[in-house]
Amino acid sequence: MTKQRKHPTLREVAKRAGVGTTTVSRVVNGVEHVEPWTMARVERAIKELGYLPNHAARVLKGYKTRTIGLVVPSIADPFFSSCAEVLQGIARQHGFLLIVLTTHNEREMERDAVNTLIQHRVDGFVIAPADAENDELRSLLMRVTVPVVALDRPVAGAVAPSVVADNFVGAEHATHHLIAHGYKRIACLTGEIELYTIRERARGYQAAMAAAGLEAVLHTTICDYASCEKAIAKMLKGPDRVEAIFTLKNSVTVDAFEALQRMGVRIPEKVALIGYDDFQLAGTVRPAITVVQQPIEELGKTAAELLFRHLKGSSAPVIPGEARAKQQVLLKTSLIPRASCGCRPDPS
Repeated sequence: MTKQRKHPTLREVAKRAGVGTTTVSRVVNGVEHVEPWTMARVERAIKELGYLPNHAARVLKGYKTRTIGLVVPSIADPFFSSCAEVLQGIARQHGFLLIVLTTHNEREMERDAVNTLIQHRVDGFVIAPADAENDELRSLLMRVTVPVVALDRPVAGAVAPSVVADNFVGAEHATHHLIAHGYKRIACLTGEIELYTIRERARGYQAAMAAAGLEAVLHTTICDYASCEKAIAKMLKGPDRVEAIFTLKNSVTVDAFEALQRMGVRIPEKVALIGYDDFQLAGTVRPAITVVQQPIEELGKTAAELLFRHLKGSSAPVIPGEARAKQQVLLKTSLIPRASCGCRPDPS
């Protein structure tokens, strides 16, 4: 029977690198104040021997797990999957593992996800809260003793720093753009109005309409293609038929575009269209769809960097709750004008 090769030990790594076992332990566990040339020798020895740290033993000894978490509604959503890709890349650069958990915007699943990360002793985590006003989540995060960063949606009470896009201004700008084209009957279609991001976009739309002295037409019950088509069909009847539509999430944009095409309604000649959030086919369909584009990579990158800044800032335990930095990073959105709003298409 072939004898199984035993895993290399910490002592063997130390011998290969010509240093003490304590030095190797400090490098493996990310402890600061190791000379760069010493660290390079230890890392080379680790690579040559194929040494794998015993993470379970490290946790029991109180060392960091070199693991971070990400809690998002869904990784099927291109927005959050892109954020996860960015976060994973930065985690790898720091020698950390990323654990991703999904909530489907359900409070119970969100609570379970946070508790799972705590039980696995992650060194910190990023979370896109299902409900920014959730008292249970706020109370739970107040008790967490590792760094936490909120992504895309803040947590009420500022118990964690947050990185969000300026949804209000993005929607306001898009609505002003339609008004500048001369449209007066502008409808806004959305679902999930309970979400922070959607509420902010609806506020931006309403503020722009009010500033122009126009009546807001806000439909908040769009949940699928059928409900979207029904709402549009109703808005196109009678003397007060809408001239433009602003959709607040990309799934509604796709449904609205498809419904207008099926009804034979020409875009933008009969009804103009702007969507919130860019998506892969928005620039290739005909007419190409004008969108509010969020800085997705920048959101993920900023959240990750903020988390690691907290992780590297101090070796002392993070104080729970209110003592955390009450910081919010607000990132700008961009309007990408295309043909669907009435702008002239790019000749290229």
